[in-house]
Amino acid sequence: MRNGDDLEGFDGEASSASMISAASSPYQPTTEPVSQRRGLGGLRCDPDYLRGALGRLKLAEVLLALTAFICIETIMECSPCEGLYFFEFVSCSALVVTGALLLLFSLNLHTRIPQINWNLTDLVNTGLSTFFFFIASVVLAALNHKTGAEIAAVVFGFLATAVYAVNTFLAVQKWRLSSRQQSSRQSSDYIRARTESREVVHRPEIQRLDA
Repeated sequence: MRNGDDLEGFDGEASSASMISAASSPYQPTTEPVSQRRGLGGLRCDPDYLRGALGRLKLAEVLLALTAFICIETIMECSPCEGLYFFEFVSCSALVVTGALLLLFSLNLHTRIPQINWNLTDLVNTGLSTFFFFIASVVLAALNHKTGAEIAAVVFGFLATAVYAVNTFLAVQKWRLSSRQQSSRQSSDYIRARTESREVVHRPEIQRLDA
């Protein structure tokens, strides 16, 4: 029979072994903070984007498109109505698309869909919005009846055109910069792969090991 000292030593060894096995076990309870997990709980606002030039321009575009849409909706009578309907469609479309992009960029949701070229998407949206807002404002200015709501809609339409034009210029610069960085990264990866392949060819011991 073992005495008390032997039992205490055995218990100490058993506890140490259990601690070691528990430490090395892959099934450990996660200590990852809840805020870092994926899902709706991981959403966070990006104040740097909202304080930057692109974020401020996006916010101004949303406000101007919303104001222009409200002005055009207050008009009760029109003849002809084609210019009014076209301006209404342009302002509503710009409001929805730009608002969605603002939400995606300010909450960093676009980083979860890396398959989409978001710089090019923003460039296409701002370019088309600039063109159609300008056309819609010119048409409404030519066909309106000089009412207060129509004049206000035309003014906000031209303001939105100017803001979208500035955003288009900045979006072009950002898209070119990202394209250059991507091309330089691809060329560096190609050069590194060619260098590694040449090293394998010039080292016969690696070829013998592979054989």
